[in-house]
Amino acid sequence: MSDEQTHAHEHEHHHGYISDKARYLRRLSRIEGQVRGISRMVDEDQYCIDILTQISALSSALEGVAVALLDDHLKHCVREAIEAGGDTIDAKLAEASNAIARLVRS
Repeated sequence: MSDEQTHAHEHEHHHGYISDKARYLRRLSRIEGQVRGISRMVDEDQYCIDILTQISALSSALEGVAVALLDDHLKHCVREAIEAGGDTIDAKLAEASNAIARLVRS
């Protein structure tokens, strides 16, 4: 591999969450379990308020994952775009801003 190829390979883009991928997958597995539990509660005709309480916990768990992913995106993807310069900065900032707006609306 030439020096240019090696340098290009070292600077391939990796998503910010890649270093915490196992942690994200564990969190998402727990969230899957919560969804199955809520489904079971409905199937078993559990009390509505208990189901709503579990839905609230599920929403909080999903929001936690979303905020952590956004933080990783800002610290890695947006930072890389800023360091690289050029036209990608505006695109990455717009992308992050749109993601924040979607989270706030949800």
